[in-house]
Amino acid sequence: MSKILKREFFNRPTLKVAEELLGFFLCRRIGRKTIRLKITEVEAYDGPRDRASHASRGQTARNAPMFGPAGRFYVYFTYGMHWMLNVVTGPEHYPAAILIRGTDKVSGPARLTKFLRIDKSFNEKTATRKTGLWFENRSEKINPKAIQRTPRVGIAYAGPVWSKKPYRFVLE
Repeated sequence: MSKILKREFFNRPTLKVAEELLGFFLCRRIGRKTIRLKITEVEAYDGPRDRASHASRGQTARNAPMFGPAGRFYVYFTYGMHWMLNVVTGPEHYPAAILIRGTDKVSGPARLTKFLRIDKSFNEKTATRKTGLWFENRSEKINPKAIQRTPRVGIAYAGPVWSKKPYRFVLE
């Protein structure tokens, strides 16, 4: 039986959690069916100084979950048509989160939320079986050489420094 990741796993430095999430499973219960997808791509958004982060301009109603406890979801709507799934990391009041970008079955964060029927109803919910959306550990070790670090996708607006930070992690 797989072990469900607890809040303590997420209550650590964002970049460390992001890299370690690769190979773990994102699980979603829909009715009586449980879907388990191996996480293969994530992006980290780390703190109020990260110009690519929604938190860079301070706390708002939209980004408030990023300032909350680790292990909760931050789900937001973008481009007027897509939901994005993030999990909050680090200490409370320090705005940081990890965008789940892809899995072994679905690539792209918008396709992922559509496939798993994730919407605003998951915003601020804790990652547990009770909420129907959670994370489970992996059974195999990941070779560090199988992890590629690159700049995040589509954040040129963050400026030359922040848009080039290697905060995207991909499992090859």
